[in-house]
Amino acid sequence: LRDNRIELVRASWHELSISVSDVSLSDEGQYTCSLFTMPVKTSKAFLTVLGVPEKPQITGFTSPVMEGERMQLTCKTSGSKPAADIRWFKNDKEVKDVKYLKEEDANRKTFTVSSTLDFLADRSDDGAVVSCRVDHESLNSTPQIAMQVLEIHYTPLVKIISSNSWPEEGQSIVLTCESKGKPVPEPVLWTKDGGELPDPERMVVNGRVLSISFLNKTDNGTYRCEAKNPIGRNSTEYVLIVHDVFNTLLPTTVIPSLTTATVTTNVALTASTSTSASATSIRDPNALAGHTGPDHAVIGGIVAVVVFVTLCSIILLGRYLARHKGTYLTNEAKGAEDAPDADTAIINAEGSQVNAEEKKEYFI
Repeated sequence: LRDNRIELVRASWHELSISVSDVSLSDEGQYTCSLFTMPVKTSKAFLTVLGVPEKPQITGFTSPVMEGERMQLTCKTSGSKPAADIRWFKNDKEVKDVKYLKEEDANRKTFTVSSTLDFLADRSDDGAVVSCRVDHESLNSTPQIAMQVLEIHYTPLVKIISSNSWPEEGQSIVLTCESKGKPVPEPVLWTKDGGELPDPERMVVNGRVLSISFLNKTDNGTYRCEAKNPIGRNSTEYVLIVHDVFNTLLPTTVIPSLTTATVTTNVALTASTSTSASATSIRDPNALAGHTGPDHAVIGGIVAVVVFVTLCSIILLGRYLARHKGTYLTNEAKGAEDAPDADTAIINAEGSQVNAEEKKEYFI
């Protein structure tokens, strides 16, 4: 062997060793060792040289990419022997649906391998890291990797968040318009029912926040938040319904029904007066502190009770008088004027018990 890269390392009657530096593909082949004895002894060995793949490169990417556009990224490596294997990853997750192409190089010993990743750009891909990994037995389990960070431009995504899920009259509400897009959206635009905000003094816009104070029924309507960037615009709506103030009602006073009894008008009036005083003095401990006006339901109930007791008293009094009304027929004693004493007058009287007619009494 006449090559400066080949060096004799050891030579003895039992062993002959050589070393080859800067190995190239041309060094591949069959090597023969001969021992010149009688007879000559020979031994042969075949040397296989692996072609180390070049560092891969990703092509086909243009920045930025608009959402919805089709992207074709190609990863390519040359000089591998045998042909290298290429795998795609997106954020460390392998992508299986790819195209693979293997071509033999001009030296007819090594190969050029390429793989194409084809997909539609989505806003979720913005900032994603796409990597191409080349595996080959010559790399000793240390693959070669090429990476590309994706930049996707897309229209804003808009959402309205309310601070009050049940707005009532007199309260306040804060509506926050969250918008996300690339490029970053411009300041948002707030409108109500398709027009400008009707009351700028109570409806204050601060950046993406709309604050409405002292709510009333006129604030009911549809509020729209619109955001835009150079790619496009988007909007969302929030329907505001202002509810009446919730009132805590006083408990209904239950008055026990009257039982049948013989009472006079004075007693009934006294009882109704005490009932009225008792009813008016009852207050609900859970009632709102600001409600001090009269309860018309309680007053109406008291008046009804007084009228009912008065009518009952009049009816009972009429029945009592009717039961003691009648006609009485009597005959006065006659002829007793000249009697010397009371006993004689009774005996001689025409209306005495002896001669008297039967007394009759009629009741109505």
